[in-house]
Amino acid sequence: MKKDSCALILGGHVNGYSIIQELSEKKVNDIILFGYSRELATYSNKIKKFVLIEKTPESLYREIEKLHEEYEKIVVFPTDDLQLENLHKLYNKINSFCFLPFNPENLQVCLDKYTQYSYCEKLGIPYPKTIPIEVKEDLKMIELIQFPILLKPNKREDLKKKVFRNLKIDNNEDLEKERKNIENYLDDGIIFLASEIIPGDDDCLYAYVAYRDMKGRILNEWTGRKLAQYPDNFGVFSSASNEAPEEVRTQGKALLNGMNIKGIAQPEFKYDFRDQKYKLTEINLRSMMWNRVGNLSGVNLQYSQYLDALGKKVTPQPQLKNREIHFIYLKHEIANLLGRRKYFQKFMQNIRDSDETHIAVYDRKDMKPFFRDCVGIAKIIVGKFLRTIGIVS
Repeated sequence: MKKDSCALILGGHVNGYSIIQELSEKKVNDIILFGYSRELATYSNKIKKFVLIEKTPESLYREIEKLHEEYEKIVVFPTDDLQLENLHKLYNKINSFCFLPFNPENLQVCLDKYTQYSYCEKLGIPYPKTIPIEVKEDLKMIELIQFPILLKPNKREDLKKKVFRNLKIDNNEDLEKERKNIENYLDDGIIFLASEIIPGDDDCLYAYVAYRDMKGRILNEWTGRKLAQYPDNFGVFSSASNEAPEEVRTQGKALLNGMNIKGIAQPEFKYDFRDQKYKLTEINLRSMMWNRVGNLSGVNLQYSQYLDALGKKVTPQPQLKNREIHFIYLKHEIANLLGRRKYFQKFMQNIRDSDETHIAVYDRKDMKPFFRDCVGIAKIIVGKFLRTIGIVS
C-alpha cells in the first residue's frame, strides 16, 4: 500500500542538506535524496534513502516513477538549474503526482539572466549595465561598458558543459587572451552577458528569499546578507547573516510578483555605494547554498512549500531581526583563510561578531555528513602545505 507523501531533495550538497535538516526538524519522516554523486548529505541519518541518478531527464523520470510506486504525492525540492530544466521537460508526465515548485509557463525565460534584467527595466529595479554577447561580432560591444567587466553565461551552462561560471576581465589585454575560448563557446551556442562590475567586496551582497505559491501569494519570506564568498568576490557562499535593509525586501518582492515567479526564489542584489542603490545580480529559482539562514532566523521556507504542496495551512512567520545570526560554511572559510591575503580578520569577524554562529552541515545528532566534509577540509590544508613547500604546483 502506498504512503501518502514524501519530500524529494535533488542534490546532496550544503543546500540539499540544509533542506533535509529543516524538514527533519519539522518531523517530515519520509525524506528521499536523489543525486549525481555521493555528496555529503548522502551520509545523513535523516534521509530514508539515497538514489544515484544521471544528469538527464530520462534518468530522473525513471527514478521518480519508481518512487511513485511507494508514494502518492512527491514534493520536489531542486537545488540547481539543471534539475529545474529537467523537471520542466518532465512536467506533463509527472505533475499529476509531483509538486513541482515553479511556474511551467515561464520557467525557461525566467532562468535567463538577460530576461531578469529586462524585467528590472520594466519594474524600475536597479541593475548593472549589461549587454548580451550572442555572436563573435558582439564582442566589440564590450567597449560600451567600462572595464573591469564580468562575463558570464546567460544561464547556468557550467552544469552541463565545460564553461566558466563567470570570468572577470580587467582590460583589453585580458579580453584578447580569452577571446579564442569565448569564441569557441559562442560557436557551441552559449550566450554570454557582459556586465559592469559593481565596486565593493563580497559582503555587499544581499538577498530576498520567498516562497510564492501557485496562486501567486507570498506565504513566507526572509532577507539576508552574504558576509563572504569563495574563492573570491565572484564565487559562491562562504558565510552569511540575517542582516538586510527593507529596500532589499521591497525590490525582491516586486521582482517575484512582476515576473510571476512561483516556488522558492532568491533575487540577489549588490549595494553600489556610488549611487546608494541595491542592484540585481541574479535571481535563483531554487534553494541556494545558504538557505538555512532563513530557518535559523525563524522562517521555515522549505517546510512552507511542503505544507502548501499537501494543501495544508501555512502560517506566516516573521523573521527574527533583533539578533544577528551568522551561518558559516567552514570548508570555504578555511579555504579563504589559506588562499586569500589578509583574510584572517574577516574570518574572525564572520565567526565571532554575532549573537549566534551556526556551522553549516554540523549537527550533533547527525555527524557523518560533517565528518565527510572534514575530509575535504583536510585535503585543502594538505594541498596548501604541499604547494607551499613546492612539492605540487
